[in-house]
Amino acid sequence: MLQQLHIENYVIIDQLLFTPQGHLNIITGETGAGKSILLGALGLVLGERADAGTLFNKEKKCVVEAYFDVHDHAPFAEALAVEEIDYEPECIIRREISATGKSRAFINDTPVTITVLQRLTSLLVDMHQQFGHLALKEDRFQMDVLDAIADNSVIIKSYQEGFLQYQKRKKQLESIYAEQRRREKERAYNMAVMEELEAANFKENELEDAANRLKQLSHSEQLLAVLEASKQSLSEGEMPLINELKKNIQQLQTIEKLLPDLSVQINRLNSIYEELKDVSGELQQLSSNVSLDPETMHALQERLDVGYRLLKKHGLQETNELIALHQQMLSEAANEELLTSSIAQLQKECDAFETTLLEQAQQLSQNRHNSLSDFEVKMNELLGLVGMPNARFKVELQPTEEITQQGRDQVQFLFDANKSKTLTPLYKAASGGEMSRIMLCIKSLTAAAMQMPTLIFDEVDTGISGESAKQVSILLKNLSQYHQVLCITHLPQVAAKSDAHYYVYKETVGNRVTAQLRTLNDEEHLVAIAQMMDGENPSNAALQNAKELIQAL
Repeated sequence: MLQQLHIENYVIIDQLLFTPQGHLNIITGETGAGKSILLGALGLVLGERADAGTLFNKEKKCVVEAYFDVHDHAPFAEALAVEEIDYEPECIIRREISATGKSRAFINDTPVTITVLQRLTSLLVDMHQQFGHLALKEDRFQMDVLDAIADNSVIIKSYQEGFLQYQKRKKQLESIYAEQRRREKERAYNMAVMEELEAANFKENELEDAANRLKQLSHSEQLLAVLEASKQSLSEGEMPLINELKKNIQQLQTIEKLLPDLSVQINRLNSIYEELKDVSGELQQLSSNVSLDPETMHALQERLDVGYRLLKKHGLQETNELIALHQQMLSEAANEELLTSSIAQLQKECDAFETTLLEQAQQLSQNRHNSLSDFEVKMNELLGLVGMPNARFKVELQPTEEITQQGRDQVQFLFDANKSKTLTPLYKAASGGEMSRIMLCIKSLTAAAMQMPTLIFDEVDTGISGESAKQVSILLKNLSQYHQVLCITHLPQVAAKSDAHYYVYKETVGNRVTAQLRTLNDEEHLVAIAQMMDGENPSNAALQNAKELIQAL
């Protein structure tokens, strides 16, 4: 519900504060006083286009700020969460227009785009002046109306929850099918790769080890020559280094008692002697490991040829990457079985959801068809009462091939304004004033069933008077028992039904004309209604008629 609207520096409004009440709020005033400007400012909050030409003072920015009570508005709270905007029981929506024409919008002090602003505020305010044609152009709105008439609220909620789950599983199923098709295309290639890798059966680091081994074998003669020369020098030549070192140690030991400090050097030489013996033995072992076997070299080269070819083919660098690729292929092959199992399970779930949805869609469709005749009769009766006696309203309900979020029906509201026997989609056929009254009739029939935002009516009284005006006032009054209604009117019958009456007028301040608004008390309310019937200075008879209109509530 709109609690407060603050307007600053907009068209001919310098400063204005509007605090509507909870039920029927009537706005009256002389032509050109600024009533539509008030709605224009509210339109900015709802996401309408703005430019610098709307500024009252070209050197200041325009600010329009609206406060809404949303403490029990679950759909709006969910919509805020989707946009990652903080929820507050009192929602503050602000629109700013700079002197250069740049526009900014905020919801609870969070900057938002105009698209987001329009989407969220559509859950709060329904302004028929601008949006009546757009609402009736949408199949979703028309179906919501029909479901409200058919009392489908419980079943449609269950159906739509199931439909969302059905869509989710269908999307998962399509994704898995796409993955399965991709794998089928790659299966022959993958199988060939697996067979090659299985045939190669490489061990960890095998190619790297084989390359080192082959390098050794290809230099085996050089290796043997160097190793043999080293062995000769250490232990096998005419004067082996190890033997010479042993003799040197023995000579030093003969004078150790005469020179005790020599024991340290002797011990060190003994350590070197033992180390050289170990080195000599290891050189012998290395020499025995060096092979001149050409068959081994050939086998290693063949193994490397296979490995290098596979590395190049798959753009890899190491043996372990080939092993990892083999494991990946094995894993994907195993996953194909899981895909098949997942497809079967998801298909089973989709079939179960579809069966339930078809049953519910059938019930929805039956309820809708059962309500059509009564809905059309009531709408045509109401249209006659609100000044369109020649109008004909009809609902066209056709089946769809596929189930949708609204069932298996598509709906179109048709309209003939003047007994032309040609029915046209309602959003194309009705004028602005007619559209407001048509929407009033629709809303009055669905008021108790549909969760509607604040409703704003302009032009609802265009071209009507007398009994039609009375019926419009009754519909507005009844509608306001369920919702906050704001209505600009020139009809005393409508103004008399108000729970709060606001008067818009012009005032000259300095050399500027500004629009002002005030709440009328009971006496001013009475006089204003009489003036709507009899002019600026109403007669006693007009005052009495106004009093009777008010008392007729």
